[in-house]
Amino acid sequence: MTTHLLMRYLTRQSVILLFLFAFVASIQAQNGNHSTFYYQRVSLFEKLPVSNEDIIFLGNSITNGGEWAELLNDIRIKNRGISGDVCQGVLDRLNSIIDGEPSKIFLLIGINDLARGISSDSIVSGTEKIIDRIKSDSPNSLIYIQSILPVNDSFGMFSGHTKHKEIIKSLNNKLESLANSKKVKFIDLYSHFVTPGTNNLNPEYTNDGLHLMGEGYIKWIEIIKPYIYE
Repeated sequence: MTTHLLMRYLTRQSVILLFLFAFVASIQAQNGNHSTFYYQRVSLFEKLPVSNEDIIFLGNSITNGGEWAELLNDIRIKNRGISGDVCQGVLDRLNSIIDGEPSKIFLLIGINDLARGISSDSIVSGTEKIIDRIKSDSPNSLIYIQSILPVNDSFGMFSGHTKHKEIIKSLNNKLESLANSKKVKFIDLYSHFVTPGTNNLNPEYTNDGLHLMGEGYIKWIEIIKPYIYE
């Protein structure tokens, strides 16, 4: 093969490789590290500005399911929950929240991390990163860490989540210690939702062992309302 033909061949191969790299990068960008629903919600949140008077509810499907502004009759309450979200997902989408420097942020996250096999210590570390990021970029925002809710395996659903029911209480203890060390407030939801003498989510508040029914959200409001308006 002559030098000229060799150069043409190598150039052609380079173009093909560049095309393949671009194609793979495009697919990765579309797929991302999270669910399609995650990106749908994030794209919506980016169109909905947050102000320094707003109160943000941040978390996964349990937060996502609450009609917070209606429950509290307060238009300042903004729902920033995403079903299936984890600590890293919250961290990845904080900009659209903290850019507006909201007055308060109520965070509930971690149960989906457990379902993915992420350790308690890693969840605490992930929560710490979220706290640090908020403190750094939105220092006037008051942060409230809410305990992870109990779960209930008697419904035979969400076994990936409910199989961890025995460790949620100890994880909450670690989250409370973290909150104290970071000088942010910790809200104990767990003890209000657990069936006394067990590690189970009270069946009065759920129909699948993980998510809340209406009565569960009413109970939640009763617990956190004093913190919202303190």
